[in-house]
Amino acid sequence: MKIWVLDKITPAYRQVRLNFEESDGYDYLGDVNEDDLEKYLLELQNDIDVAKNIKLLKYYGYLHLFIISK
Repeated sequence: MKIWVLDKITPAYRQVRLNFEESDGYDYLGDVNEDDLEKYLLELQNDIDVAKNIKLLKYYGYLHLFIISK
């Protein structure tokens, strides 16, 4: 899967947008397989439901994650 990422970090939250299509402002994450994507998602947040989010990304072609800083 070719994936582009937009990662915005503030003191209160982190907003990560993954997309299958190239978009302005997004950085190319690479041509990743499911294992690489799973590792990336777990680096973002260790208690994330990886399987569900990978399914959503494949179905919709994009995934927006909103991670609240603790």
